[in-house]
Amino acid sequence: MDLLFLGTSSGTPTRTRNVSGLALLEDTGKGWYLIDCGEATQHQILRTPLTLHGLRAIFITHVHGDHCYGLPGLLASAGMARRLEPLEIVAPAAIESWVRATLQMSQSHLPYELVFHATESLNNWRNQQVSVEATTLSHRVPSWGYSFTETRPDPRLDTEKLDLEAIPRGPLWGELMRGNDAIFDGRSLRSEDYLLFTRSPRRIVIAGDNDDPELLRNACTNAQVLVHEATYTQPIAEAGKADFGHSTAAQVATFAEDVGIANLILTHFSARYQPVSGRALSIDDIRAEATARYNGKLFLAEDFMQLTLDKRAELLLRTEAER
Repeated sequence: MDLLFLGTSSGTPTRTRNVSGLALLEDTGKGWYLIDCGEATQHQILRTPLTLHGLRAIFITHVHGDHCYGLPGLLASAGMARRLEPLEIVAPAAIESWVRATLQMSQSHLPYELVFHATESLNNWRNQQVSVEATTLSHRVPSWGYSFTETRPDPRLDTEKLDLEAIPRGPLWGELMRGNDAIFDGRSLRSEDYLLFTRSPRRIVIAGDNDDPELLRNACTNAQVLVHEATYTQPIAEAGKADFGHSTAAQVATFAEDVGIANLILTHFSARYQPVSGRALSIDDIRAEATARYNGKLFLAEDFMQLTLDKRAELLLRTEAER
């Protein structure tokens, strides 16, 4: 499971950071998921190996423009690239009417179906690779975090059970192994009932804008990675220069240390934090504030940073993982 950051700035883009967008890549190498789609996300995608044909689903955390303004353009481009497979979008309910109105107004006719799921009523979204749950957060508008959990951590067939139930070896076993349900002798066989998993599933929690990290405590149970905004440092927030609805690096780091999560990735930085130190405010200020409160593995996201969560649940920069 890889995380590839497409945009890490809060509110507006900067010369070095686009607004919010994050790709979660399956370890199969075949598919990926997009979490948030700020303006120009499709331009960022062009600078990566990702394709709009491999996109499994889109998850939008909330309706603010820096998290969704890139969506209509990306969908239209997918159509021009001749995508035919339906695309599922998990998002606040208001997103569907806005997207459909925008496509209608611009006379953009998609050759594929859009399947919307309102986050407000989402119980669980899943496919053969991942299961996704939503957690309600605290922001100026309704906002959510999404937890991605592997559904098939290194499966093997429960051959003893299959033999005991006299299910014959052959193509049927192959279908069950691939995660496909099957019919045998008039019975419906669920793949998950005949699989054994050889390790614990990997779990990644990706939060939208949020001023109360504590709301993610349950979601972080058994998670190895938390991706959370750190829009400001504490002094800026205390000076009253920070807008309501966001977390500081200190808040998030304190929470991550308390819940004992092994890997913390901070992102969604205010444009006031410059990429190099020596200015009034820099990204190093955010790093110092988090490091003082968190003893786990800390990453400050940059555009096009790619991290791999390997099967040992160790999070590595992609260059390290390739060695």
